[in-house]
Amino acid sequence: MELKKVLEGVKDGSVSLEEAQAQLQRAPFEEMGFAKLDSHRPIRSGFAEVVFCQSKAQDHLNAIFKKLYEKEGRVLGTRCTQDQYEGLKAVMPAHLTYDPISCVVKIDDAPLELKGLVAVCTAGTADIKVAEECAQCAEFFGTRVERHYDVGVSGLHRLLAKIEAIQKANCVVAIAGMEGALASVIGGLVQNPVIAVPTSVGYGANFHGLSALLTMVNSCSNGVCTVNIDNGFGAAYLATQMNRLALHE
Repeated sequence: MELKKVLEGVKDGSVSLEEAQAQLQRAPFEEMGFAKLDSHRPIRSGFAEVVFCQSKAQDHLNAIFKKLYEKEGRVLGTRCTQDQYEGLKAVMPAHLTYDPISCVVKIDDAPLELKGLVAVCTAGTADIKVAEECAQCAEFFGTRVERHYDVGVSGLHRLLAKIEAIQKANCVVAIAGMEGALASVIGGLVQNPVIAVPTSVGYGANFHGLSALLTMVNSCSNGVCTVNIDNGFGAAYLATQMNRLALHE
């Protein structure tokens, strides 16, 4: 039972003090043998646990997904393969959805109202995989997202054509591979925070995203922070927190 429901139950008399005490004394995680689900995370951070699907055994993934769905009525997974999705589909409700571009899998019986505004921008079309992981996770967390794709610095006029809309966002996520210059350019054009996401897109000396990462962490633009290579989820989480601060939530 969620903490808020327990407290409301005590207030209206539907939950006894003894029952409420028993609920609150339970361990803040659920022991599954192979996993310890952090059931108190929504209370601490406002977000339920998200499943990182990559490298998980199918039986473990199925059990974790089912347990989180039972508790929350919605569950989100990242880095899910097509085979893992097929395995989940065999044991989960029919409304399980999967996006093969972002590799995001989810069940969302009670979608949150989308609030505020985060702009998700990519330098090129090859960066959309990471961008969609970011955008879809942010939307799952209740953030309104506008997508501005293929606005890289090799054709600066494409970015400038969208800059008025981008400037209205509470936070901007700049996703780029190659040399990763997009974040610095956007950082010099907007007043709100920019989250830079380096991607592993690029030729050999890109070093699987290291060149973009180094460019972004060395940005001369103020207000730019950087997450790990290809970490669309991390950017989504951080952008949602910034968006909520802007909304005073």
